[in-house]
Amino acid sequence: MADTVLYEVSDGLATITLNRPEAMNALDIAAKVALRDAVRSAAADDAVRAVLLTAAGERAFCVGQDLKEHIGLLAADRESGEGRTMSTVREHYNPIVRALTGMPKPVVAGVNGVAAGAGFGFALAADYRVVADTAAFNTSFAGVALTADSGVSWTLPRVVGPGRATDLLLFPRSIKAQEAYELGIANRVVPAAELRAEAERVARTLAEGPTVAYAAIKEAVAFGYGHSLAETLEKEDELQSRAGASQDHAIAVQAFVDKERPKYLGR
Repeated sequence: MADTVLYEVSDGLATITLNRPEAMNALDIAAKVALRDAVRSAAADDAVRAVLLTAAGERAFCVGQDLKEHIGLLAADRESGEGRTMSTVREHYNPIVRALTGMPKPVVAGVNGVAAGAGFGFALAADYRVVADTAAFNTSFAGVALTADSGVSWTLPRVVGPGRATDLLLFPRSIKAQEAYELGIANRVVPAAELRAEAERVARTLAEGPTVAYAAIKEAVAFGYGHSLAETLEKEDELQSRAGASQDHAIAVQAFVDKERPKYLGR
């Protein structure tokens, strides 16, 4: 059986590929565990300076929970009375989203096809989304009588606004690539045939960049959204002091003076 998630590190870039194209990269238990472990590995590995999250095949990035497996688990729960089916949110989805959003390195999602439910959530948890022109997004949760998970109730309002997010959650529909770009869900839309190369180019550019500054940017944006201006100014001062003391900052300034391209060390 092929690995449900592929993991590779090359020149500072960790590439995580969902690998169930025959199931539209739906998440069964094996895939959820493998994805969780891969994201955690990328977050913990000091050699990794950026992450590319993408998927095999052309039809789907990830359609979320594998409902065929889910039906069987629900039946088992009814027989046992344990009610553990939905514990996957706590055991799998939440750790994945925390690792994607919390790691001090940029994450690029290369969205090659449909991203629905938890798949949409994982794309939103990335810092930058390169999207194939044939791709589409869908919240999907209400369609199977569920509420949002995988961080969607936190990330989606921050991208499209609370009113539009509520609309998309109450009335799930297919959001095509161009509309996703207009809403701010997609940062860049490219022809499907170019998706993997462009997503990798963006991710490698970030891996070669000032990763100390990128980590501070991620932290500042996450902090600023939930705090006052005064608190955010204090946080910016703290983070700027950290970035300013980095070797990367000294390298960048010297390269600017010398009119050369900086070669960052990531520290």
